[in-house]
Amino acid sequence: MKIITKYLLSKYIKYFFIILISLELFFVGIDLLQYFTRLPNSANLQLLYVIYNVFFTLTITLPLSLVFGWIVTLTFLIKDNALVSFYALGISKKEILVPILLISTLFTFILIALQSTPLAYSYEERNKILQNRYFVNEQDNIFLKYNEYFVYFKKLYPIEKKAVGIHIFKTKDNDVVETIVGEKAFYQNNKWYVINTKITQKPTNINWNSSKLDVSYEKFLYTLEGFEPKIISNVYKGKAQYSVIDAVRAILLLDIQEFNTNKIKAILYSQVVMPFFVLPLIVLIFIYTTPSSRFFNSALFISGMIFLSLSVWGILFLLQKLALGSILLAEIAIIVPVILFFIIAYILYNKKIS
Repeated sequence: MKIITKYLLSKYIKYFFIILISLELFFVGIDLLQYFTRLPNSANLQLLYVIYNVFFTLTITLPLSLVFGWIVTLTFLIKDNALVSFYALGISKKEILVPILLISTLFTFILIALQSTPLAYSYEERNKILQNRYFVNEQDNIFLKYNEYFVYFKKLYPIEKKAVGIHIFKTKDNDVVETIVGEKAFYQNNKWYVINTKITQKPTNINWNSSKLDVSYEKFLYTLEGFEPKIISNVYKGKAQYSVIDAVRAILLLDIQEFNTNKIKAILYSQVVMPFFVLPLIVLIFIYTTPSSRFFNSALFISGMIFLSLSVWGILFLLQKLALGSILLAEIAIIVPVILFFIIAYILYNKKIS
């Protein structure tokens, strides 16, 4: 790694972390002041509330910190005439820009990785603490369709992966042909294991004089392969929080059921695609920056670039909300604008450099 590259990255990473920590303290501090009277008296729960808030706001503060850190780094380089010195030494714009893009991409992938863990549900856990429901882990009276089955859970415990009072109705040609009633069920090895079941089968050809229901009892049987408790819980509540992995599984599962998965796709694209808007934004900020401190107005530059960054982020955030509300298709609202932003940045970069 070149000395100048190390110098650039050290400055950029330093300013990035300073801004990230500042934004986190600001958002978390404001939220804590707003809801402090509603927090439980337990110090452990108060600490958990702060931690969940930190991870939740990270989805906003990290991408913005990448951009703001680059703005501050450029301001420092221009004010100290370092950028002009780089060009005088024969350093190209590409050699300056590429390391910044690479480190920004790395931090973006770290954010996506965090969104693939249970930390993606930080906002939900935060709200449960506010509502004094943090230790409550059950849902009542869930009724959903899965393949040829209609499934009812009297009580579902998503974290423990178990259910109480399960009724499964198997259908064929819009007719119920079998029912399974169980006291308890546990989700293991990608299947539901139902205990103490009563199985009732209806005859295929009904004869009113001789046909009868076939009733049998089983101590143990497995069914509903791939019907994960967390996905059941999220879909039934119409939640706006999924981890990346759970979102992919939910889409694959519900597409088979011919359910509308636009909202879940919007959540997934917001986590995986939307954070990359920082990369073309970094390019645009760089190519429209004057290298000479003589013609450089730092106050105007910083305020203008921050306004540009917040405007781009605000537009994408609005489109994301439209996709979550199923007003626009998730692909059109999130993926297309980000791709167009990349194309515009690429064209302007080539035009400006040439």
